[in-house]
Amino acid sequence: MSNIKVGVVGALGKMGREVIKAVFDNESMELVLAIDMFNVGLDIGEIVLNKKIDVKIESDLCHAIESKDVDVVVDFTQPSSIYNNAKKILNSKVNLVIGTTGLNDEQLEELKNLTYENHVSTLIAPNFSTGAVLLMMFSKMAAKYFDNAEIIELHHNQKKDAPSGTAIKTAKMIASVKDNFENGNCEEVELIKGARGAKADSNVRIHSVRMPGFIASEEVIFGENGQILTLRHDSMNRECYMKGVLLSIDYVYKHKEFVYGLENILSFN
Repeated sequence: MSNIKVGVVGALGKMGREVIKAVFDNESMELVLAIDMFNVGLDIGEIVLNKKIDVKIESDLCHAIESKDVDVVVDFTQPSSIYNNAKKILNSKVNLVIGTTGLNDEQLEELKNLTYENHVSTLIAPNFSTGAVLLMMFSKMAAKYFDNAEIIELHHNQKKDAPSGTAIKTAKMIASVKDNFENGNCEEVELIKGARGAKADSNVRIHSVRMPGFIASEEVIFGENGQILTLRHDSMNRECYMKGVLLSIDYVYKHKEFVYGLENILSFN
């Protein structure tokens, strides 16, 4: 079986660099495409791997895909560009893995339609860490037994979107269990607007912290009279996401479907 030919969009970003390293080190994959707005024309290997690999950085996504034999594109760019990037990739009939957050429900539905129209596969994951996925799954389990829940997500201060995609996904999973997680609260008055955080589905509050020193952390707090349950996950470096990214690349290469959430392709049996 031939290697999976992989392209990376946002190749010089912090996550993009990790994907470059992970794909290069994987025996069943081959890096064939690197897209970024900077250092165009230079060898991505010399910048990220300290060795030449004959894959030059390109800036024109459509031209690059058309001129290369690529099976899967991984996009770790910005919320402002991911939607248009994704449409270009899918319309080029190339499988897609998205690690950028910030897509709204309407955009997700459009990408789902494009996936099936073009007979390709798309996997969108708010978080590629297996630990973070377990946190979301455990939170959904706990939600059945508690009537109050709030989420605190903590990221580095260069993260542009708030709340994080992981927190939004966690809130949706909790909200799928029952209609209200703000039971028994008094009528509140915010002396400073936003002090109580953003209110997601089923009144699950999300609080976003942006601080240098953090990579990515999430805390889910459940409460009722007499007890508190706190679930927390911390990412210490970006390497922890690479197992999930590689699993996603392999999955979209072998399947033709639209998947939202890494938990849908993991087996914990």
